[in-house]
Amino acid sequence: MASAGEAVLSREDDRLHANRDVIFKAVKAGKRVTAEKLEALKALGFDGIEGSAPGIVDFTAYRSEVEGAGLVVHGVVDNAHWKMRLSSPNPEDRSAGRQALEEAIVAAKALGGSSVLLVPGKVSGEEETHDHVWERSLSEVQGVLPLASENGIWILIETVWNGFCESPEAMRDYIDAFQSPWVGSYFDIGNMQKFAPAEEWIRILGPRIVKLDVKDWGQAAGFCKLGEGDVEWPEVRRALREIGFAGWATREGNDGGPEETARLMDELLDL
Repeated sequence: MASAGEAVLSREDDRLHANRDVIFKAVKAGKRVTAEKLEALKALGFDGIEGSAPGIVDFTAYRSEVEGAGLVVHGVVDNAHWKMRLSSPNPEDRSAGRQALEEAIVAAKALGGSSVLLVPGKVSGEEETHDHVWERSLSEVQGVLPLASENGIWILIETVWNGFCESPEAMRDYIDAFQSPWVGSYFDIGNMQKFAPAEEWIRILGPRIVKLDVKDWGQAAGFCKLGEGDVEWPEVRRALREIGFAGWATREGNDGGPEETARLMDELLDL
């Protein structure tokens, strides 16, 4: 016999728009925005965008343009994290990466956002092993945490194909190692399907998940249009409800235009 909790979840599975006003819909927007694109996104029901920093020249103008369209900038992607890696064997690269992260935190605050998406490093060989990525990135991010706390900005670790923490248990333990409320998970639904079902990642990472990247991926299809990969979207929705997720979900990828992306996000996330 199903428990009371399971019965509630089952009923919620049948509700249309169960996650409206719980999960907020966004797209990646990069360093530049235009009024025309922003107004189109608003008309399609998007709630906001995610910017990219360093590189936004005028924070005031960028934020004004977005808010003028009735949207918000919910955060930024650290666009230097692959090239100037916090796990690099070169101390100068690590220093440059830390400076870029600091600039991204300041940008997120100025734009009215709440987070910086960060890839903490990459396993690349004997001089940049899994242990190196763990230890070096942990040290560099810890040095930036006072700035993050002062500005009220989360540093959110994205789950990506970088050879690092490719199991949900390892990623859980890595985030916990910071012992900080300002470090959490930016869980990419499609990225980690390669290693374990997305719903398994969600349940194990639990409340560490602060924001979502929305992708689909399949063994045959690779990264693909939402709904055409191996992600079991009803199970993803169920897992997100189980952990009490509420927050931003940002589409990274192309479904053939923003109209189709809006439709698919609404359908698959029950918005």
